[in-house]
Amino acid sequence: MKILDLEFKPYIDRSEILLQVRKISESINRDYKDKDPLFLSILNGSFIFAADLMREINIPSQISFIKLSSYSQVASTGKVKKLIGLNEIVFNRNLIIIEDIIDSGLTLQHVRAALEDLGSASVEIATLFLKPESFHKGFDIKYVGFSIPNNFIVGYGLDYEGYGRNLPDVYINK
Repeated sequence: MKILDLEFKPYIDRSEILLQVRKISESINRDYKDKDPLFLSILNGSFIFAADLMREINIPSQISFIKLSSYSQVASTGKVKKLIGLNEIVFNRNLIIIEDIIDSGLTLQHVRAALEDLGSASVEIATLFLKPESFHKGFDIKYVGFSIPNNFIVGYGLDYEGYGRNLPDVYINK
């Protein structure tokens, strides 16, 4: 399959993705029973993962959406833009950041620091994809769906120049 100037091949199908989403939700439901977490979904890429994850969450909780980015085309720029959209009070709240994919961890490092500075009780991360070859930050990612190689992927909310988010499966750059 071709998106703009890049070729992609099938990588992970939707049924495998939904199985991992269910496993993550089961862990969160167990770990956060009686803790009323606030989920913070990082837009744009995590919106599909967040929707499927929240359908599996059966504990009292809230969700909000925030936006920032460190990407340009297929690689991280190393620059994080301003955090937009956090309207909830996070002081003394248990927070779970929902991220679609983590490679360098630069975005999450910035978001975690900002939330900790606001006095959150805890900050954990749920990501569907983690690139361990690229991630070298000094914090743990508690909930991980898939550890993947350092290749570019699209689908299930992930895009290439705005295209491919609507694909139900995930495709990898050839």
